[in-house]
Amino acid sequence: MSLTVQNLIDRFGNDAVLVDGAPSLVAPKAVLRPRTTADVSAMLVMCHAGRQAVVPWGGLTGLVGGATCRPDDVALSLQLMNGIEEIDVLGQSMTVKAGTPLAVVQQMAEAQGLFFPLDLGARGSATIGGNIATNAGGNRVVRYGMMRDLVLGLEAVLADGRIVSSMTALLKNNTGLDLKHLFVGTEGTLGIVTRAVLRLWPKADRTEAAFIACPSVDAMVQTMRRLSGALSGRLTSFEGMWPEFYRLVTKPGRAAAPLPDGHACYALVEAGFGNSDPPQLEELLGAILADGLVDDAVIAQSESQRASFWNVRDGVHYLYKDGVDRHNDVSVPISSIRAYVSDVHANLAARAPQCPHYTFGHIGDGNVHFSIGGVRDEVTGKLIDSCIYEPLLNYRGSVSAEHGIGLEKLGKLGLSRSPDEIAVMTIVKNALDPECILNPGKILQFNRQN
Repeated sequence: MSLTVQNLIDRFGNDAVLVDGAPSLVAPKAVLRPRTTADVSAMLVMCHAGRQAVVPWGGLTGLVGGATCRPDDVALSLQLMNGIEEIDVLGQSMTVKAGTPLAVVQQMAEAQGLFFPLDLGARGSATIGGNIATNAGGNRVVRYGMMRDLVLGLEAVLADGRIVSSMTALLKNNTGLDLKHLFVGTEGTLGIVTRAVLRLWPKADRTEAAFIACPSVDAMVQTMRRLSGALSGRLTSFEGMWPEFYRLVTKPGRAAAPLPDGHACYALVEAGFGNSDPPQLEELLGAILADGLVDDAVIAQSESQRASFWNVRDGVHYLYKDGVDRHNDVSVPISSIRAYVSDVHANLAARAPQCPHYTFGHIGDGNVHFSIGGVRDEVTGKLIDSCIYEPLLNYRGSVSAEHGIGLEKLGKLGLSRSPDEIAVMTIVKNALDPECILNPGKILQFNRQN
């Protein structure tokens, strides 16, 4: 069967099949807009029969080209499948549609005195389905884990239209293979997530935040470990910033600098407490300061001051404003952060001195971001990639900490995964999507089996 756009319009109507008006970063021949899981199923049945490639779309905030289309692809947008279906306050769970923006989930949880911990700079646009598909991380992984750890159950549609629904709110379900993990972090290559049951947490009564400066990266990591142990699981964020990044985002007219320039590195620290807990962060940092692991520190005295601290860490948009357009997201063991970053900086200084670099990351989970400016051509881009990715082999690191593989990191999976692991990934893909219609060319170059 040969599938045309007109076939799709005839079956689903003009409102469900958008031909014009697609975002400029991609160029599909049509955008499918289902409203229900049944719609997604029916659309995939037709596309599967016609061997039509389908690229799932969430909020289009990804950084690795996971939603990029070829001219003959159709996109399947979950935009119209949004909304909260149920909140179980006692059981601390929420049932949502995949197109629901992350910010809406956060707000609805807060309205019930609960807390959904995933947080990203793109919270207003990024969708739950996209968060699941990329196994999003964000600022609070040190306490709550990745998106994988926040999904209790989900519903997904396979390439041939079959609906796999495991919408359970159970915290413990030891009944064999946990199928939701087939879809978390696989970028829509195995199935399209349509609904999910999310795990919520009690909202902290009080949040304490501090901005610190450390004499070295090792001292910053040791400070994180000291605080993590002393706070007994209450540490929620530990965001590290190297001086080049700190200097750029705190230029006059940008984010207010909590501490003076000139330190080896900086960190934003945050912890949550109950009303009965006494203030702790100031006393703990005072002891760490006395031990020489912290050079300077300021404790947030108000919610507005806490927000101003986060303005520094969230100042990533100033990188784009200054034309810094090459972004790399990796992870290494926490104990190796200092050595690995030092190796990368040395590589960049020796091999690409014309390219300024800015480093920051989620220190509590070993996730480091490198943003590189001055990349004007593909040759320089490949050189930058080699400076960042090649040292990962020495530290058993990951080429992608939280943004996925997509197109941007296609071919680099072998730096982090063994040939046998990649072979198993291929077997699973070929079993669930033998026609290779779901997000083809992403993660791995899969081939049709017949």
